[in-house]
Amino acid sequence: MNTKFLAFLLLLGLSLTACSTKTNESTVADEASQNDPNEWAEMDSFHMIMAESFHPYKDSTNLEPVKRLAEEMATEAEKWAATELPEKVNTDDMKARLNQLKADTRSLADQVKAGATDDELGAALTALHDSFHGIMEAWNGGGEKHQH
Repeated sequence: MNTKFLAFLLLLGLSLTACSTKTNESTVADEASQNDPNEWAEMDSFHMIMAESFHPYKDSTNLEPVKRLAEEMATEAEKWAATELPEKVNTDDMKARLNQLKADTRSLADQVKAGATDDELGAALTALHDSFHGIMEAWNGGGEKHQH
């Protein structure tokens, strides 16, 4: 057989093995975090978008990030409200909070699309942020405040 062809097959086999190992490792890590009672992946995902949207507004009244991310935030809130809740927060109150967050996030995205004023968007974003922090504080046992 051709030496170049054999080298290619060897390289291909090594690449496939390396990729499959990484996939299995990440799957195991993902499953572990889903089973960890101290992890709530959906909250973390929403938090990343909220932080990227809210902090520029809080720090310098910059609303461009929320205008860009409002639809993504609404989608994340919808996904979050639809997932099974972790045992420690699987209550009617938390379900209501998440459904309200979903509705308020959709409202913010709709306001962005409709061209709401900066004052309206800032007020809606601040209220949404406060609502999110109520959920996060309930998750953390009510005693931990988020620092900005």
